[in-house]
Amino acid sequence: MCLFQFTARRLVSQAHCGLKASSSKKHKFCLEMARPSSNMADFREVFAKAKHIAIITGAGVSAESGVPTFRGAGGFWRKWQAQELATPGAFARNPSRVWEFYHYRREVMLSKQPNAAHIAIAECEKRLSKQGRSVVVITQNIDELHRKAGTKHLLEIHGNLFKTRCTSCGNVAANYKSPICPALAGKGAPDPDTEDAAIPVEDLPQCQEDGCNGLLRPHVVWFGEALDPGVLTAVEKELDICDLCLVVGTSSVVYPAAMFAPQVSARGVPVAEFNMEPTPATNRFRFHFPGPCGTTLPLALARHETEIIS
Repeated sequence: MCLFQFTARRLVSQAHCGLKASSSKKHKFCLEMARPSSNMADFREVFAKAKHIAIITGAGVSAESGVPTFRGAGGFWRKWQAQELATPGAFARNPSRVWEFYHYRREVMLSKQPNAAHIAIAECEKRLSKQGRSVVVITQNIDELHRKAGTKHLLEIHGNLFKTRCTSCGNVAANYKSPICPALAGKGAPDPDTEDAAIPVEDLPQCQEDGCNGLLRPHVVWFGEALDPGVLTAVEKELDICDLCLVVGTSSVVYPAAMFAPQVSARGVPVAEFNMEPTPATNRFRFHFPGPCGTTLPLALARHETEIIS
């Protein structure tokens, strides 16, 4: 029986942000292991033999690119935290305010570049593909920095800041316009004294499909919304075949992503965590490498001396 086959069916109806496992789930996936190793040479030996590598990334991998996380103290846009704006209810009540927030985030991201961690992952994928080995990146991030770095095999479980979805016809499309619509030009300032633009709905981003003109929304998974079952199914398949898993820059507290690596570890697959500090899942993994991902990951994923490059 596939270890992950239940995941999409059970979790597709659950919100992705802030979802905590019940005590029974925590007990079920708890795996007693020795304290994780920080021996890079040992990890490199495991890495050299891996054929299917799954890399799960979170906000920490983009922090070194200067991407704001909007989590924790100080994570405000104007007087709101992301949790107050990134909901279907907030969009229904005030689509102008929510679009100002996402316009600001889009404009910020257009100025950001992948850091050494993103680049190391992309270069590893390209190199290993020539050896008949595979790398898949499963990211919680919506910033597209992995794709910008060159990653090809990418599963974005929380959506993408540069895609829109029509609230009428459901069409999903890439959108890199800056600004995304004329009415948002110069809007979205994060200063708490900034007044809402109060843009009329008809002037907000509109669907370009023939005869639609429906209101567009960011194609991201908001608090209280279901994850895409197709993406979850793809994640299940990748985790079920991986023989090495890396957890990079994630707090391991946001579900369902927080349960992916512990489940992989539970079936005996080596898991290596790269994070600034330990997380609630650290002791379930074989390796833990503290410090900035941009420092630890390039060394970990560099060409191993046993690799044969054709």
